[in-house]
Amino acid sequence: MRFFLQILLLSFLPAWGLAQDNPLVKQQADLFAQATFEGDYQTVIRYTYPRLVALSGGEEKMHQLITDRIETLKKQGALSFEGSVGMPGKFYQAGDELHCLLPEELVMTTSAGKYTGRTWLLGISGNDGKSWTFMDVGAMPHNVLLKLLPSYNNALVIPPPVKMEFSAN
Repeated sequence: MRFFLQILLLSFLPAWGLAQDNPLVKQQADLFAQATFEGDYQTVIRYTYPRLVALSGGEEKMHQLITDRIETLKKQGALSFEGSVGMPGKFYQAGDELHCLLPEELVMTTSAGKYTGRTWLLGISGNDGKSWTFMDVGAMPHNVLLKLLPSYNNALVIPPPVKMEFSAN
């Protein structure tokens, strides 16, 4: 009987270890999202998956790309950005990394009203969940995702983003 309990315990340890990552990945995803909404682009870049930063041309280029995109949205009437990150889904082993999806609700306020939508953050850990980096993958083409993550586990299915809806003031 004791042997049976030991086998049972050992079979649950891997899942138990992954479950321990939920608070940390959520906390770091919240930091990433809040930095995005508050314009703290250094923090955004620090929590962005490093291969995405490299593909974007490095930290300085990525900072400029983010700044340009926000300025374009502001010129088009965006007044503020806010949102929230939901709890992570199932954790997937992908080569030497752990991956998980987190839903992200987005709100962009304009003088005429609010646009709301949902996208998906992919959490990526290369150190067994001790720290996490992120990418918005809601609208990312699959070939780009595979270029960034050659060991991507196709069992992790990324739902399409929810179209932005407008509600007038």
